Amino acid sequence: MRPEKVKKASQKVSYSFLKILTGSDLSRRRLPLMSVVSSKPGPVVWLTGCIHGDEVTGTVAIQEIFKHIQKRGLLCGSVYAFPLMNPMGFETASRNITMSREDLNKSFPGDSNGSLAERMAAQIFTRIKETKPSLVLDLHNDWMKSIPYTLIDVDPGVGGRKAYEKAQVLAWETGLLVVSETEQASNSLSYTLLQENIPALTIELGESFVVNEENVRYGVRSIAGILSHLGMIEGTCDSAGYVVPEEVEGRTLTFSAGPVSSGSGIIRFSVAAGDFVRKGQMVARIYNAFGKLLDTVRCPQDGIILGHSDSSVAFPGAPLMAIGAV
Repeated sequence: MRPEKVKKASQKVSYSFLKILTGSDLSRRRLPLMSVVSSKPGPVVWLTGCIHGDEVTGTVAIQEIFKHIQKRGLLCGSVYAFPLMNPMGFETASRNITMSREDLNKSFPGDSNGSLAERMAAQIFTRIKETKPSLVLDLHNDWMKSIPYTLIDVDPGVGGRKAYEKAQVLAWETGLLVVSETEQASNSLSYTLLQENIPALTIELGESFVVNEENVRYGVRSIAGILSHLGMIEGTCDSAGYVVPEEVEGRTLTFSAGPVSSGSGIIRFSVAAGDFVRKGQMVARIYNAFGKLLDTVRCPQDGIILGHSDSSVAFPGAPLMAIGAV
């Protein structure tokens, strides 16, 4: 007898929109919605990008991972994406929603009768929840001088404990540094999902404002690593992964706002994003307008520099950099 052929799963790709509002000139504002659904059941993964209008690398990473999936095939399950969640902010390179000056990522789970951000958040959250997702990956960008890393929210408590534990496991499949948040990000998309017992991770893809192609590749590689782990695609992808410094390899780091300035002045950094630093090591100097040294800033703990301030201006108590502490 001839061996029976295994039927390969087919897939359906769709591009549509979610209406969010009608402008005063009767123009319609919509959120792009992408999906690829396999004929074989499996995990449901959501990708979200540009929740802050100046964070664009995630949008391009989503576009590229969809090209990768369509080329290689989705073995099972489905992948959905909101690649551009804040189009008004994107068009003006603004972090917030331009009209209402609200931070969309502080508006979840939303309110259909609330502010503009709350109404948008409610539509996004409802659309995601109705698919019963296995995982949501929220793609962000950090300071202009920063490195990519995966951020895990704080434990949401008993109601979201299973989702939190699953997110901890899946974080390692991104191939990036894994950093645990220390403060509750109330009303953020990822934390609110965890509260609903839906696994969610934040992936920070380096600098904001511009598309950094290297960070796009890291993002695609990270997403592909998770999809491969879930059995949704074969292999990962051809792009090189992020090289984790050997000093912290295999360790979950703790997010720290790092050292702060003791006074006002001009910051001159002596370390770069991605450097491993030791407790007590000098990381920056603060000078006044005449070039007189005002302060030598030292690192409060061992760790990796995740990024440092976009501004050269120091103010008393202002954080100068973010550290993934060991």
